[in-house]
Amino acid sequence: MIEVGKFVNTFGIKGEIKVYPYVSYFEDLKSFNLNNKKMEIEKIRFKKNVYIVKIKGIDDINEIENLKGSTLTIDEDEKPKHSNNEYYIEDIIGFDVFDDKGNKLGKLDDVFNTGANDIYEVGDILLPAIDDVIKEVDLDNKKIIVHLIKGLI
Repeated sequence: MIEVGKFVNTFGIKGEIKVYPYVSYFEDLKSFNLNNKKMEIEKIRFKKNVYIVKIKGIDDINEIENLKGSTLTIDEDEKPKHSNNEYYIEDIIGFDVFDDKGNKLGKLDDVFNTGANDIYEVGDILLPAIDDVIKEVDLDNKKIIVHLIKGLI
């Protein structure tokens, strides 16, 4: 199971919910599991930092309010597919990271966004996810090759 978001609040009185997304592809989902029950998305829109989601068959705030705070999940096979050379952040966490001279720097611990670009956290090293630094993401061999520009570490 993949955690895709959190039900943070209700919206209006007709059963819509506010969801804080955990994944970049939340808007592409057709359904999710909420409290171990499959929920189909009828309508979805983005507002500020959350998605407003209308769940098919839920038409009253009282039908859903008691689930506030719950985590939304999907099965691994429900994740939208990417074309070649594209990946989701959660797919590369744990990959080995090497510099372009072959030295192992560690494992990719986390990826976070600063607004301008993503930052790859490898132990105590923070690497900007820009073309000058991230040279290759090898999905087959689960490794990332980086170029350490002067002053980076």
